[in-house]
Amino acid sequence: MKKVLILAYDFPPYVSVGGMRPYNWHRYLKEFDVEPVVITRQWSNTNGNHLDYISEGESEETIVEETEFGTIIRTPYYPNFANRIMLKYGNTKYKFLRKLISAYYEFAQYLFPIGPKIELYKAAQDYLKTEKIDAIIATGDPFILFKYASKLSNEFNIPWIADYRDTWVQDKTRSSNLISRKWNSYFESSYLKNVNTIVTVSTFIQKQLEGHLKSKSYEIILNGFNPDVMEKAKNIIQETELFTIAFAGTIYEWHPIESFLKTCNHFCQQGKEIQVLFYGVNAPEKLEKLIDSNFPDLKQSVKIYPKTENERLVELLAKANLFLLFNDYSILGTKIFTYLGLKRKMILCYSDDREAKILKENHYNLTEFVSESKQLQADLIHETNSGIIVRDSAHLLEVLKDLYDEFRATGQIACDSIGVEKYSRKIQVEKLAELVKEVGIVASC
Repeated sequence: MKKVLILAYDFPPYVSVGGMRPYNWHRYLKEFDVEPVVITRQWSNTNGNHLDYISEGESEETIVEETEFGTIIRTPYYPNFANRIMLKYGNTKYKFLRKLISAYYEFAQYLFPIGPKIELYKAAQDYLKTEKIDAIIATGDPFILFKYASKLSNEFNIPWIADYRDTWVQDKTRSSNLISRKWNSYFESSYLKNVNTIVTVSTFIQKQLEGHLKSKSYEIILNGFNPDVMEKAKNIIQETELFTIAFAGTIYEWHPIESFLKTCNHFCQQGKEIQVLFYGVNAPEKLEKLIDSNFPDLKQSVKIYPKTENERLVELLAKANLFLLFNDYSILGTKIFTYLGLKRKMILCYSDDREAKILKENHYNLTEFVSESKQLQADLIHETNSGIIVRDSAHLLEVLKDLYDEFRATGQIACDSIGVEKYSRKIQVEKLAELVKEVGIVASC
């Protein structure tokens, strides 16, 4: 059996979309004759919000968990000075000082062995001194893990695989000016010199990377849904009393959330009852303020819930009649796979809306390609017959009326999706296992 070391900063119990990818590797790799060793940090999850990302770990000692699926090594986490200020005084005080300190660590970690993530490198180094590993995988972001994997590869003569959940240099929010773009570009090229294979989640991300990282070997390992969790949720009955739409995760600036709420408000003003549930959104206070100021009549119809661990979230989502999905254009994302696995109808907002186009022009972070589809979510919905592609706000109102009538008549919303099984994460992990074996064989020759 081959053995792979996985550097993964985000990992359960921390609630994040990024953490589910390495979690499922850990869960299923052993079924395909690859033993995983995950190195992550300690997560306390005491706040149930963004502060969990900077809260101190539970122990000053490294914690080793031996599970039936593999080993998890959880390193200590010590918030830097900027994070300690935020934890003590909140998000509104000493902003400039905190940004200055955070910027220092963000830049300096590439030059010196400092920063809160260095503990993962130390733990991996200690482990490799005594244990044989066939391959290393680093999943980013944070992309500093690529530096650690590259160094470990050189030090211990072990091939490594870079997993890009998102782009590094090409993301305009991460490389917001020429200096940061040049800085990140230099280090990305440097650390990827000795990489064996680059893994990513879509051909769109691959094309973004190929413009900078030429002559590299690429493999696509899709995101997907966790089949074990979906199996537990399959007998949950959707809401029968109140027409319910659910959304989980991040609301980005290019998402037409105000337009969606405005249409829901109009729908309610026509005498229809609706419940909109938001789970674990990134800016709940901003969403609440938007509703309070612009759509006060929706206050009783909209519920906002904090982040919750994935299995519980899936159970809550399964009770909804309908799932809301905002258009991410060339980005497929992970949310759509959870929705697919639960087999509830999706509504994608929007495919051709004037206001949404303006939001995209002003806020979308990635350059798109003429050769690539700019409607990946719509393509998948069409393929699986899993939802409705909503053109614009006027069409949304029509769709809501039709679905509401169906709900009143039958007590549910039907979803006749097809072919979703191939998007199970277990199938994708099998592909990763074969890659690890190939890399391991080449390294041993």
